[in-house]
Amino acid sequence: MDYSLLLPELIVLGTALAVILADLFITRKKVLVGLALAGLATAIGMAIIQWPDAPQTLFGGMVAHDPFASFFKVFFPLMAGLVILASEDYVDKFRKYHGEYHALVLLAALGMMLIAQASNLITLYLSLEITAVAFYVLVGIQKDKKSTESALKYVLLSGVASAVLVYGMALVFGFTGSTGLADIAAAIQSMPPAEILNSPGLLMGLVLVIAGLGFKIAAVPFQFWVPDVYEGAPTPITMYLSVASKAAGFALILRVLGSAFVEPGALAQQWAPVVAIVSAIGMTLGNLMAIPQQNIKRLLGFSTVAHAGYILVGLAALGNAPDLSTLAVSSVLFYLIAFAVSDLAAFIAVIAISRRLGSDNFADYAGLARTSPVMAGALTLALLSLIGFPPTAGFLAKFYIFNAGVQADLLWLVVLAAINTVISAYYYFGVIKLLWLREPAERIDVPASGALKTALALSLIGILLFGIVPAAALELSEAAAAMFGP
Repeated sequence: MDYSLLLPELIVLGTALAVILADLFITRKKVLVGLALAGLATAIGMAIIQWPDAPQTLFGGMVAHDPFASFFKVFFPLMAGLVILASEDYVDKFRKYHGEYHALVLLAALGMMLIAQASNLITLYLSLEITAVAFYVLVGIQKDKKSTESALKYVLLSGVASAVLVYGMALVFGFTGSTGLADIAAAIQSMPPAEILNSPGLLMGLVLVIAGLGFKIAAVPFQFWVPDVYEGAPTPITMYLSVASKAAGFALILRVLGSAFVEPGALAQQWAPVVAIVSAIGMTLGNLMAIPQQNIKRLLGFSTVAHAGYILVGLAALGNAPDLSTLAVSSVLFYLIAFAVSDLAAFIAVIAISRRLGSDNFADYAGLARTSPVMAGALTLALLSLIGFPPTAGFLAKFYIFNAGVQADLLWLVVLAAINTVISAYYYFGVIKLLWLREPAERIDVPASGALKTALALSLIGILLFGIVPAAALELSEAAAAMFGP
């Protein structure tokens, strides 16, 4: 067994420990930022060097080393690095916990990297809990009333979701006799279709697994934690939850459903309609609930619920047409890339603006384009990408995922998604209108550190690059999705 294949994870873990130890002896806390970024960059470089030509397994099939896992071994450290850069102006609010903050961001990235390569229900759950525990602490690290309340809600609701997930896993294990995803798939394939449909325990186990994972991606009806947690958490952690945690949830769902529950077709036909309905309700409810919001973090929170609905179009396409699995999965992965750069840019701009205004109410953003045109322009471009406006990454992401839906005979769902895109334009353009067409109450400049400006510039470049020249990201997504092909 080649243990060196786990070097990216070991580097991230070692960096987290090094940050905690360095915090004890170093008074200049910016050194911790450099140390964390250096560790993440090294991990990304190692993941690229070790990009596999063929899938492998480690620890008796507990961990997979394949292009899908390697895709996220690059994705999650990159997201963590941008979060750390964007936090530079924010961490003064909890000066005593600089080391702990950066270490927890790294440990959350470690957990998400492990999630993407878990090929056994046991390693899957352990990886999920490593990530969840890190986020529990990060949500409440500010230790004010809102942050503590959000952390408590997140812990309690996430605990219930984890219990549901474990119970579903137990039922699947009971009816298949295995916790390995490949073995579960083999056991299901050996059953006659009639026997599968007459196994309520197995079907219930699948339903509970989907429900537990649905909480992690904020899919309806498990989205109720999102607005309160997003509003109360420190804004960089809200950003981290919105982008990386959601991507980890989808990586997990793709790994579980794509590896164990696509074949035989009879079982895929059981969960695909459920996912399609959840997608339809999620995108509609998320957009409608975003319209009356007056807090920018709550608005972006409900926006992520809607985007989870859009991404589920690709997952429904996977179940509805398993022979189109590469197209369906690659469209989901490209959407995650586009959503990540768009949402990161929006939240990074919000961090800078809200810190200066002392408010997250977007009514206070009125006329900001006249006093800080660069920051207002950055937020505008991010919101246009979240709408799906050309030539941004968001436009191509929706085009590809809608194409997957049409190819999988889900035209009704794609039409509904297109209608919801128009609905979302209403509240996104409402914010843009405030920025550019309203008179400012006072002239306010929005200062930002070099680190935050760097993170914002990288996100904005990603929005335009993946919207105008998407070939590299598409090829990467297709390479990662190829392992799900027939």
